[in-house]
Amino acid sequence: MRAGGEAAAVLKRLAAGRDERLTHVETVPPRLGQTCAWPRWVPDEVLGQLRDAGITAPWTHQIATAEAAYAGKHVVVATGTASGKSLGYLLPAFATLSIAQAASPHRRTASVLYLSPTKALAHDQLRAVSSYTVPGLRATTLDGDSERTERDWARDHATYVLSNPDMLHRSVLPNHQRWARFLGCLQYVVVDECHHYRGVFGAHVAGVLRRLRRVCAQYGAHPVFVCASATVAEPAVSGERLTGLPMVEVAEDGSPRGGVAFGLWEPPLTSLHGENGAPVRRSATAEVADLLTDLVITGVRTVAFVRSRRGAESVAMTARENLAEVDPTLMDQVSAYRAGYLPEERRRLESMLQSGELTGVAATNALELGIDIAGLDAVLLSGWPGTRASLWQQAGRAGRAGGDALALLIARDDPLDTYLVRHPSAIFGRPVEATVFNPENPYVLGPQLCAAAQEVPLTAADFEIFGRTTETVIAQLVRQGLLRERPHGWFWTRRERAVDAIDIRSAGGKTVQIVEDRTGRLLGTVDGGSAHSSVHDGAVYVHGGESYLVRSLDLEEHAAVVEPASPDYTTFARDVTEIGILATEETCTWGTAELSRGWVQVTSQVISYQRKLIATGDVLDEQPLDLPERTLRTKAVWWTVPDSVVEGLGLADVPGAAHAAEHASIGLLPLFATCDRWDIGGVSTARHADTGRLTVFVYDGHPGGAGFADHGYAAAREWLTATRQAIAHCDCTEGCPSCVQSPKCGNQNNPLDKSGAVVLLTALLSSEA
Repeated sequence: MRAGGEAAAVLKRLAAGRDERLTHVETVPPRLGQTCAWPRWVPDEVLGQLRDAGITAPWTHQIATAEAAYAGKHVVVATGTASGKSLGYLLPAFATLSIAQAASPHRRTASVLYLSPTKALAHDQLRAVSSYTVPGLRATTLDGDSERTERDWARDHATYVLSNPDMLHRSVLPNHQRWARFLGCLQYVVVDECHHYRGVFGAHVAGVLRRLRRVCAQYGAHPVFVCASATVAEPAVSGERLTGLPMVEVAEDGSPRGGVAFGLWEPPLTSLHGENGAPVRRSATAEVADLLTDLVITGVRTVAFVRSRRGAESVAMTARENLAEVDPTLMDQVSAYRAGYLPEERRRLESMLQSGELTGVAATNALELGIDIAGLDAVLLSGWPGTRASLWQQAGRAGRAGGDALALLIARDDPLDTYLVRHPSAIFGRPVEATVFNPENPYVLGPQLCAAAQEVPLTAADFEIFGRTTETVIAQLVRQGLLRERPHGWFWTRRERAVDAIDIRSAGGKTVQIVEDRTGRLLGTVDGGSAHSSVHDGAVYVHGGESYLVRSLDLEEHAAVVEPASPDYTTFARDVTEIGILATEETCTWGTAELSRGWVQVTSQVISYQRKLIATGDVLDEQPLDLPERTLRTKAVWWTVPDSVVEGLGLADVPGAAHAAEHASIGLLPLFATCDRWDIGGVSTARHADTGRLTVFVYDGHPGGAGFADHGYAAAREWLTATRQAIAHCDCTEGCPSCVQSPKCGNQNNPLDKSGAVVLLTALLSSEA
C-alpha cells in the first residue's frame, strides 16, 4: 500500500456494517533508516559482492552486530522483522572465509554453522547465501532430508553449514570425531530466531549448544555465537541463558519501516450454545475467511496466519468458495501455504505471491520465520499467536517493501484473546515477553549430561558450562548407574547412544510412535507423557493436514495405530487431577492471603474424551477411557485465601469461584510467560490438605518445570489483575469459553461461578494492596 493512511482506509471499509467487531485501531508511525560506513576490515571482493546485490550502505545495527562478532564478542541482535539482521552475521562470516581462503587456498581453515528452528528457513537462507560468490564460501544444508552424499560433502568440504539444533544433537555431536575438521576450525555459530527456543525445548537447545562448545574446545576451536531475533525481550539475558556466554546486545533498529494500521477484532456471539449452555462466538477461522475474501476482492495482497494446517486449508477453501459467488475468476488468486507441502510447491506459491498471481494466502507459521515475501499489504492473524514476539513477527510480513501495512488480530473464543482485544494496552507500547526456559532443570540437564559424557567424559571444568546444579545432577546420575566416576572424570556407562533417549523437541524420554494401520508407515511421534490425551483410543489425530482415527494405543509397546478418516468432529481428552506440595521455595504475604511457588507432585488420569463438531463446536457425546494414572514432579505457583476472608465474601459457590479463577488464570498466564495454555495445568479446591485453605494452583506441565510457574510468581500482580479483568469484562452472564470455561477441563467445566471468581480475585488483589 502507498503511504498516507491507505491502510487505515482499507480497515475502515472492512469494518463497515460491523463496527462493533473492531474494538481498537493502533497506528504505528513510519520510521526513517540510519546508515553508516562499511568496516575497514571487509575485503574488497566481499564489498563488491554486496554492492552488486544492491546493498550500497548498511544500516547501523548491521554494522554494530558485525563489528562485535568480528572482534570476537558473542552478540545478540534483536531488531524488527525485515530489518536485515542477516547481514550482521554474514559480513564477518564472509570476511573470515575470504581471508582464510587467501591464506590457505587448498585447506579448510575456517567454517560457519547456522542453526534455525525450521528446515524451511535454513533452505531460504541457503538460497540467499548461495547468491554470493565469496572466496572460500561453500554452503549447504544439513537436515533430516539430506542424502548421504550431501551429508558427507557437508562434513568434508563445506565451510558454511545450515542446519538445526536437532540435527546437531542427533548427528553431528555424537559423531564429532568424523566432524573434527569442520568443528576444529569453526569461527561462528549463528542461532537464528532464537526467541523460539523456550520452555523445555529451549532448555534442551541450551544443553545442545553447551555440548557444542565443549566438543569444539576439544579440537581447539572457540567459536563466536551470534543470536538473532526480530522479537525477544532482554536480548542479552536471553542469549546468555541460551548459550551460557556473555552477550553484547544490539537492539536499536536502524532500518526504515512503513506505517502500520493495527486493528483488534472480536467476532460476535452466535445463537449456538456449547457446554453447560454457554454462548459460543463465531469462530475466528470463519471470520478470517470472510475478511480474506473482502481483501482479495479489493486487490489487497494479504496473508492470513492460522494456527493449524487444517485451519489454513479451511480458510483458503472457504475464501475460494466465497469468491466464486462474487467473481469466479478470482478463485485462483487464493491458496493455502503450510508445512507439509513439497519444496517445489512452496517455491511455486512464494513466486506466485511475489509476482502478484496470488492475492491471498492462508498460512501456518511456515511463513512467519524469515521466508522473504516482499510487497504484502495486509496480515490477518487468526487468534493470538501465543506471544507478542510472534505477533510482531507475523505482522511484519506486511509492508516489507517499505509501504504502509494493515494488520488485524481476530480473537478466538478464548480468555486470553478476549482480554487482549479489549485491553489494547496489553499489546501495544509494551516490550515482548521474556523467553522463559530453565537450562538447569534436572529432568533436562540429566539427559544432556549423559549425552555430553558419551561425547567427551565430563570433568569438574564442565560445572561452569552447564550451570550450578551440574554437580548435584551428576551425583544423581552416578547413583542411577548412568554415569561412572573415575579419577579423570565421569563416563557414560551404556553401550547405546545417550542421545537416543532424548527428544529435544518434547519433554524428553520415551516417545510413542504413530503408525498408519493400512501401510505400517510411521507418521510421527508424540511425547510419551502426552500420549494419554492426544492418541488415546478413538482420538482424532491430524498429521500433514490429513485426519486419522486412533484405533489403539499400546503403552507397553509405545505405539499408536491409526487409520485415515475424515470425521466432522474433533476430540478433547478429559482427566482428573490431584496435587500435593513437596517443597515451598518462596512465599509472600498479601494481607491475610499468601502467594507461593515451589515443587509439587501432580497425579492425573485421563478418564474420557469428548467429541465436538468442527463446524459449530457442539458436544456430540463423551466416551469413557481406561488409562493408568500418571505422576508429574514439577514446579507450581499457588495462592491461598483463609476461611475467614472467604466466609465474608458471601459466595454462593466457593468451589465454583475457585475453579473459574483457576481456568481464567491458566488462560492468561501465556501473556506473561512464553507458554501455551496446553503447557500448563491447574488445580483448585475450597480447602487443600496441605494448606488448610482455599487454594488455586497453576503448574508447569513438564517434569522439573519449564520456568512458567516461576515467571507467574514474579508477575503475579499483573497476571492476576488481567485474569480478573478478563472475567469481569466478558459479555456472557454465566461463563463461557471466552472467560472461564476451559477446553481441557477434566470436570466438564463444572462447577464454575463466573461472578464468584471476580469477587474472589478482587478480594485477593485487595489483600495484596
